[in-house]
Amino acid sequence: MLFSCLGVLILPFLICCECANILYVVPFTGKSHYIMLKPIGLELARRGHNVTVITGNKAEEDLPNYHQIMVEHKLIWDVLGIKRPNIFTMADISAEEFHDKILWSGGLAFTEVALQSPEVKQFLANNNSFDLVISEQFFQEATFALAHKYKAPLVLVTTYGNCMRHNILSRNPLQLATVLSEFLDVHDPTSFWGRLRNLYFTVYEFVWWKYWYLEKQEEFVRKYIPDLPQPVPSLYELQRDAALILINSHFSFEGPVAYLPNIVEVGGLHLTRSTSKLPTDLQKLLDDAKHGVVYVNFGSNVRSSEMPAEKKRAFLKVFSELKQTVFWKWEDDNLDIDAKNVVVRKWFPQKDILSHPNIKVFISHGGLIGTQEAIFHGVPLVGIPIYADQYNNLLQAEKLGFGKILQYRDINEDNLRKSLHEVLKDESFKQRAQEISARFKDRPLPALDTAMYWIEYVIRNKGADFIKNPAQELSWFANNMLDVYAFLLFVFIVSAYFVFIILRAVLGLFKTSNDRRQKVKKQ
Repeated sequence: MLFSCLGVLILPFLICCECANILYVVPFTGKSHYIMLKPIGLELARRGHNVTVITGNKAEEDLPNYHQIMVEHKLIWDVLGIKRPNIFTMADISAEEFHDKILWSGGLAFTEVALQSPEVKQFLANNNSFDLVISEQFFQEATFALAHKYKAPLVLVTTYGNCMRHNILSRNPLQLATVLSEFLDVHDPTSFWGRLRNLYFTVYEFVWWKYWYLEKQEEFVRKYIPDLPQPVPSLYELQRDAALILINSHFSFEGPVAYLPNIVEVGGLHLTRSTSKLPTDLQKLLDDAKHGVVYVNFGSNVRSSEMPAEKKRAFLKVFSELKQTVFWKWEDDNLDIDAKNVVVRKWFPQKDILSHPNIKVFISHGGLIGTQEAIFHGVPLVGIPIYADQYNNLLQAEKLGFGKILQYRDINEDNLRKSLHEVLKDESFKQRAQEISARFKDRPLPALDTAMYWIEYVIRNKGADFIKNPAQELSWFANNMLDVYAFLLFVFIVSAYFVFIILRAVLGLFKTSNDRRQKVKKQ
């Protein structure tokens, strides 16, 4: 009893002693990214760690040990210096075009905006000390140098799933026959042409990234990050030596993938803790919808209001025929609606909307965050993919039986009506959605707690080098056993050659002996 009482008294001090000083670098201003990333920093602070966040989005929570260094809030179109396009026009661009026009140039521009922001510059000029640096893995590699600046282990976090570039660096198995590159859309991934396309794109992206993009990021390191201890490792080396990478996926949806111990799935972590409530008006509308609700939202970047007129008319016509209530995220005031069952808002609290039992189907663009929210709450999907990983997410939902893909170019009254009515009327879509939801939630720990465990594991074990692949010490040639295979091939060829020589000699002797016998017979 005495020891139990002492334990209760000492425990708070032990926890306090394990608290770390953590730098969390999430400068990208995209709302969907921040929805997934915000809980990590806040939960670390709630657990007693001192957390400093470099961010483009300000958290409303007021925690004394959660310090925010604000990045200038600019949208991707601002940093690219172009007028915001109609995002629906990107529906048919290739993965290579998307990288060229958006990811490469946008990533460079965002990184420079972040490092040039006044609060960030002031922060980097101060004498700070950190036990751990956590950074988003999204085309902002210059920020990885902060781990070297503060002589701290580096943890990476993705808002998407499996990262091919990191797999190559960390020597994680690529599994190109079954695992797609994260921003590549392939309609039949396991076919010969699908696998060939995946191999080509993986090589294309890695080569451009390593030999061109990282060089540009290195320039930002030299220009904007002061007082780096010498010698400064390359960004390639820093990412390769990352202690841990948390990826926004889970095998229950994406499928099983072989991962090293320091690559951990934490898909859906933003869904673990939720204390928010629906606004009163929306709660009443949902509760009173006796035939259920169709929820329509294309995310923070894709705007329904930018659809061409004929596609808007198709949606309105089909919605007006439904007995269900329709919640539609519509971003301007210029929508002439005759249908009384359509409720329009410029913004909906999506996570809470999808949790309501009266939601019958979610019409979505297939972004991973929204798709995970639908999975978590067991809501079937009608998906209209536009760019990046959206087609892959929806293709997986369709394969698993709780989603239906409708290509943007195919939207008309007939196709929309057919897809929507199929998902509404066929109970198997709802049943499969609920089955996948149960799988998604069935884990040893909730996703956010899993992230916390592994982050604190790295802190406790001072970088945990022992969970990294020892193959990192080998060359690519040696790691893939090419030298051994080349040696075995050489031995086989030499052996085959000597066997050939011996056989030729034996056959020659046999022929000579046979010729002599024939000659003797003739005599």
